[in-house]
Amino acid sequence: MYRVIDIIEPDFGCEGIPEGEEPCCEVLLEDENGGRLTVKAADAELYRKCITVGCRVTRNGTELEKVSEAG
Repeated sequence: MYRVIDIIEPDFGCEGIPEGEEPCCEVLLEDENGGRLTVKAADAELYRKCITVGCRVTRNGTELEKVSEAG
């Protein structure tokens, strides 16, 4: 189980998103012992699953699943 500490969206500047590339975010996670790690996740997937800063999630490889709301 992890808590989402931060979601860092990429800055493509004035060039925009490269053609054929799906926008991905870096998601900073913290486990129960205070250990931190960063995983990449598709921006659209985070929105679809309503994963935001403060949520509790589980991780299976690069897949994140929301367990509870922020709080």
